[in-house]
Amino acid sequence: MAEPIIKEKNSEDQYVDLVLRPTSWGDYVGQDKIKKNLRVILDASQRRGESCDHLLFYGQAGLGKTTLANLVAKEMNANMKVTSGPTLEKMGDLAAILSNLEKGDVLFIDEAHRLNRQIEEVLYPALESRKLHLIVGKGTGARTFSIDIPPFTLIAATTRANLLSGPLRSRFGASFKLDYYTNADIEAILKRSAKLLNMDIDDEAVNVIAKASRFTPRAANRLLKRVRDYAEVNDIKKIDFVSAKATLDMLEVDDLGLEPTDRELLKTIIDKFNGGPVGIQTLAAALNDDKGIIEDVYEPYLMSIGLLNRTSAGRIATPEAYKHLGYKNSAEGTLV
Repeated sequence: MAEPIIKEKNSEDQYVDLVLRPTSWGDYVGQDKIKKNLRVILDASQRRGESCDHLLFYGQAGLGKTTLANLVAKEMNANMKVTSGPTLEKMGDLAAILSNLEKGDVLFIDEAHRLNRQIEEVLYPALESRKLHLIVGKGTGARTFSIDIPPFTLIAATTRANLLSGPLRSRFGASFKLDYYTNADIEAILKRSAKLLNMDIDDEAVNVIAKASRFTPRAANRLLKRVRDYAEVNDIKKIDFVSAKATLDMLEVDDLGLEPTDRELLKTIIDKFNGGPVGIQTLAAALNDDKGIIEDVYEPYLMSIGLLNRTSAGRIATPEAYKHLGYKNSAEGTLV
């Protein structure tokens, strides 16, 4: 199964992503409750003249976890050092980063659920007592010594909070779950992005893109850039409903934001497994796709819009999925 269309990237897209990323609290649309709680934590730590507590952001990809981390660092007037769970392979990798931190720095670890347990053992004392414990040598000649670390704030982000170990989760001063955005929030984000990209776009076009965005800012901006490409190639000066819809049709993205991969998953459950339930391993084999991609990329959105249920017996396509895909009878699984 191919990767979702809206996940495609190139160097120009990466540059535009940086341009579109909010640089202030006012620019960051949505997640109002999280912003309010973060505001309290940051203001309190600044009044005490202390580093902010360690923070955990979790939720589906593209909801703004990295952007929030950048805004926290900016609010603290702190340098942010960035790494990710998969790149920290050895204890020495993390030790090198921690030993080079300066007072007030923010350390951002993306994909924190992929930290191995040895790395976590080095991280625990650093988070609790600002100590870095190192072992030099092996066997009977091994020596242990400690290095003091200046006050710093760890911000961790993950799409799989359930895979974080209990000891690691307990060391965060606050944890925040980012939810899918409302359609109104996505429209506001699209209008801001269109303005930054100097796009002339009407409200109907914004609305059709927002509905296909999977309630995710990253996906919304990806679609907006593809609409911009379509308009440029076809010499369209003002983007309207027709040109926006034509772009979505070209990308095979439907009105609910489903892509070919999403529809293939649902049709496989319906056609090959009579609508389910079907186990995740069996489903992954039938789709020739990775189990983790199905669980992390496709399922959360399909479940959020009511097209898929995940039960103890396996995955089940809902009656709404049959209707959306054009099946006449959910019991028979026949297409109209």
